[in-house]
Amino acid sequence: MELALLDTDMLSEVLKRKSRRVIRKAAAYLREHEQFAISSISRYEARRGLMERGADKQLTRFNVFCTHTLVLPIADVLLDRAADLWVVARRKGLPACDADLIIAAAALEHGRSLVTGNDTHFSWIPGLRLENWRT
Repeated sequence: MELALLDTDMLSEVLKRKSRRVIRKAAAYLREHEQFAISSISRYEARRGLMERGADKQLTRFNVFCTHTLVLPIADVLLDRAADLWVVARRKGLPACDADLIIAAAALEHGRSLVTGNDTHFSWIPGLRLENWRT
């Protein structure tokens, strides 16, 4: 398995531990690489969702999870790359969600594949390798 970055949707599935297929692939990834990697944007998206629901126990577990996870910070180089992707998306009439583009830029910048179930959000991005642990 190559180094990967979990998109927010796959992060959620890993945390919920409901899909046996996702659990198996996540466990295999951890055996090989010892820790997950997520973008600060995914951390933010997961945290705000748990806070909104008042899911205090899950939030505590998530905070512990993050201490054992590589959380890639948002740097100007990522934002510049995401801005380039945003322009391409807008010109081609493709979805231009800022969070998705920053996550994609992080995967590209750090040479990681992106583990996501939202293939259509990212499949148009040149050089971005996608993995779907659901399939």
